[in-house]
Amino acid sequence: MISGNSIVALSSGRLPAGVAVIRISGPQSRFVVETIAGPKVKNRVAAYRQFKAPDGSVLDSGLVVFFAGPNSFTGEDVAEFHVHGGRAVVAKMLEVIAGFDGVRHAEPGEFTRRAFLNGKVDLVETEALADLVNAETEAQRRFAVQNAEGVQSELYLAWRRRLIHARAMIEAEIDFADEDDVPGSVAETVWSDVRAMIGEIERHVQGFRAAEIIRDGFEVVILGAPNAGKSSLFNALARREAAIVTEEPGTTRDLLEVVLDLEGMRVRVTDTAGLRETPGRIEAIGIERARSKAGTADLLLVLEDMAEPVAIGAIPPDVAALRIGTKADLLRNESLVARYDTVISTKDGTGLAELLAEIGRRAAAQVGQAGDILPSRLRHVELLNETKCFLLAAAAEDGRGQELRAEELRLAADRLGRIVGAVDVEDMLDVIFAQFCIGK
Repeated sequence: MISGNSIVALSSGRLPAGVAVIRISGPQSRFVVETIAGPKVKNRVAAYRQFKAPDGSVLDSGLVVFFAGPNSFTGEDVAEFHVHGGRAVVAKMLEVIAGFDGVRHAEPGEFTRRAFLNGKVDLVETEALADLVNAETEAQRRFAVQNAEGVQSELYLAWRRRLIHARAMIEAEIDFADEDDVPGSVAETVWSDVRAMIGEIERHVQGFRAAEIIRDGFEVVILGAPNAGKSSLFNALARREAAIVTEEPGTTRDLLEVVLDLEGMRVRVTDTAGLRETPGRIEAIGIERARSKAGTADLLLVLEDMAEPVAIGAIPPDVAALRIGTKADLLRNESLVARYDTVISTKDGTGLAELLAEIGRRAAAQVGQAGDILPSRLRHVELLNETKCFLLAAAAEDGRGQELRAEELRLAADRLGRIVGAVDVEDMLDVIFAQFCIGK
């Protein structure tokens, strides 16, 4: 697909900057380059030029690079102007380029959308590019790079090829059962492979939680009685005064969150209201939110003042928890330490480094258990589950004819195709590309 018009946008970071990159894609790209930067700009060779508007006024000077389609990111003619990163310079360059006939400002994600429509990337790789742009931690970067290189897409396409082959074999057995070159035991081999694929998909889908942790963060919730030291620990982890700390019970009444980067993993730590039996009306709302948040956590830090321990009631039994003794600097009875997984003091820093290391280790373990190729979007999981349902129906020996079972295989292959965009997905494109920034 070659578009009738060209699009232009700033494709580098926030201004002002040392250098700004302005990208244009479409059939007018060559004309724009030769008008602004002069003739004889070689394909895929950076050239230093003075940039001039059509009226001859000088705009700036810098590098220009031209990529002739289809060997470009979008599959169309693409050009980049590397200019000084001042706001006025970039604004004037965009104004002049958008003033050419057939050139307009790009919409969010429109460069990548053209790359998809021209077959340069599939939908999974497209989503991975969005993840790469938004990556904040090393784990997110590695995950996005792997998917952008097509590892995840190849898995889904390999499953789809197996299903297309299986369906062809079943239909061949139906239509040409009397032919010598069609083996009579095809069906048995096909259904054995389908059952194996069901197990592969189930194991793959189980990795979605690990992908969520990589993309959204490992969820840590701090629980404890009032004045157990929750907000002090929260501030120590945040390395700033993120929560108010006082001697008055019930100071924290809502959820406070800070995001940490622990050894390349994104970790979200939430401070909560102190848990007690007779709170005020507003404080009770905070306690209810704390208990609700605890039920969805990956790890609970259950804090207790070792000098004056107060019970907080039951905690979610299916959520991993660390029992932490606080205010170690005030401890006079060393025998109390054995009651806790670790002890800390936010006054002198005792145990804080060890606690952070343990949180990081648990976050990495949650991701490492799931393997390398993970479903990176809920959309993928939903379509994979639909695929599995069709495969279960196809593999069921319920007396249905081979024709109906072959149709179930077709529907399963269709769902896998929808993940990577190999079949009609027009209704999803606006949602997917709206997540991109302008210029990508």
